[in-house]
Amino acid sequence: MNYMNNNDRGLDALLPGRLGVVVRLVSQPGGRLALLDAVNRYADNLEAEPGTEAFVVSLDPDDKDVAWLVEWFTSSKAFEDHRGALAFAEFMKELPGLLSQPPGILRIDPLRMFIQKDLVDGAF
Repeated sequence: MNYMNNNDRGLDALLPGRLGVVVRLVSQPGGRLALLDAVNRYADNLEAEPGTEAFVVSLDPDDKDVAWLVEWFTSSKAFEDHRGALAFAEFMKELPGLLSQPPGILRIDPLRMFIQKDLVDGAF
């Protein structure tokens, strides 16, 4: 990461060469909690994917059956390593039974990241 600022403001970094995805997951009706359980079990194993640099899980405020993932990887190789990881394979086996439609996937190229100092310091 090319750190632009790591002072009292927080962490500000340029992210050249990253590959990212935004994923829309639509659970079976009323099944978002089961979907989130599977997503969180997968996320608990991300230390096995050192090239997975960020993994953010979000709830859709307008649809109780939708969750969003924002992920980015240090490189194209890291993305391929992610797709070949054992924990990802297990997650992919479980996911179809939890979804009412195929995931929507949007490719992004992260450019810059800013994180507030309190979050970086763990004071949230």
